[in-house]
Amino acid sequence: MSHPAFTTARAPLHDHEQKQAALGYLNEAWAEARHDGVDGDCLAQASLFAAFAELVGTYGEDAVAKFVEGLPVRVRNGEFSITLAKQ
Repeated sequence: MSHPAFTTARAPLHDHEQKQAALGYLNEAWAEARHDGVDGDCLAQASLFAAFAELVGTYGEDAVAKFVEGLPVRVRNGEFSITLAKQ
């Protein structure tokens, strides 16, 4: 007796859970690219381009420009340092 394949829809993830899942996917993609010999700096620049392009497509250039104005302070405060990011 065969049963039709059913897919169950998941409940939408909360914002924090979505960000954690997205980071997991990105970490896997980075690990695979590094394994294939892609330079980390190239990955970072390509990732930033893709991220900013997505943000501009979603929020527009002015909103993204305003968002990135705050990045220097966040970088200097260590927000993107590995030791803080893994907390």
